[in-house]
Amino acid sequence: METTKAFSGLECTDCGAVHDADTAGGCPNCNGPLDPTYDLSAVDVHADVIERPPDPVGMWAFDAVLPFPAGTRVSAAEGGTPLVDADRLAEELGVASVEIKDESRNPTGTVLDRGLSLAVTAAAGHAEGSDVEPLALAAAGNAAQSAAAYAGRVDLRLYAFVPSRCAFSNKAMVNVHGGEMQVVGGRYEDARAAIDDQLAADYYSLQEFTTPYRHEGVKTVALELLADRDWTAPDAVFVPTGTGELLVGVVRGFELAADLDLIERIPDVIAVQPSGCAPIAAAHEQGLGQPEPWDVPDTIVGELEIPDPEGGARALGALDRIGGRAVTVEDEEILESAVTINQTTVVEMGPGGGAAAAGAWELASQLDSDAEVVLLNTESGGKTPDVLRSHLMSKGI
Repeated sequence: METTKAFSGLECTDCGAVHDADTAGGCPNCNGPLDPTYDLSAVDVHADVIERPPDPVGMWAFDAVLPFPAGTRVSAAEGGTPLVDADRLAEELGVASVEIKDESRNPTGTVLDRGLSLAVTAAAGHAEGSDVEPLALAAAGNAAQSAAAYAGRVDLRLYAFVPSRCAFSNKAMVNVHGGEMQVVGGRYEDARAAIDDQLAADYYSLQEFTTPYRHEGVKTVALELLADRDWTAPDAVFVPTGTGELLVGVVRGFELAADLDLIERIPDVIAVQPSGCAPIAAAHEQGLGQPEPWDVPDTIVGELEIPDPEGGARALGALDRIGGRAVTVEDEEILESAVTINQTTVVEMGPGGGAAAAGAWELASQLDSDAEVVLLNTESGGKTPDVLRSHLMSKGI
């Protein structure tokens, strides 16, 4: 597989062994999770990061700090999403500015397109000279749709396991993009358990933190928002948190920018979870290194209803390294925040993004009047319009 000059291998986060990019799944030595590592001395910061070439567009403009060069990418111009001013929200929160990093503009309407683009690029590279099919993953919804789209781009067969409560739009589009869908009764954990039960053959996993590339793609969110702010870090960034994938990726992006001396400080990163399913936030509050599984998950935000997050320990480690925080919010606040953003900014914010906005409301009294705040909108409101509309109906609208 062709890799970038800076990429130095996949390092096991458990035993420290380093493997090449051809390694799929966990560490061959101990089955621990792998992470891409880099020799940053091979990066020309000004040419490769600050003054990126105009082509390719989107996240692949940062290919110098990704494992694979843009010329090998499986892409549909993901990334390059805007920062949208939310002046009215800034006024109501009593801060200097609020910007929304609007990931609903990605090809399938979700921030997860970034990681799936990178992960399927790796799968396509593995497919050269070997049979990696089928690809497979379990997902709450958005990742299944995204994986099906990118797998279809390179004609790779994909099985997506989704819970029965997955949004209809996700289920429909998995099939429309050419993926094979397995609907599993219950919730996300049931779908995840069903893969090995129902797939008799070996498969190439696109599961978060089984592939080392999904959270790696997410780090470009942080790089883009910093670039759009002329490499000046905001004061606070609110990140909706479920599996831990987004939180780990965003923190990695900020840490990379600091390592390259592009920013003087890492912003305050706040993980936001619904109060009905908050294993990472609860563990952070208790000072634990590993979340305890949430016994009775109960939130309307299906993307964030992850009771036993695969990346829980790594998310907590990321928060600890940078002195980040975690907060929980009620479903009512999440939906109200999402609807308010939709009504006042044009941005089509989904419930996932509504969690970020609700988190900002929850901590408004702790934000300085000169604070510059960024909210991560993780998904398009058009994916779950019934959820947002039902919130209005509950208020008699």
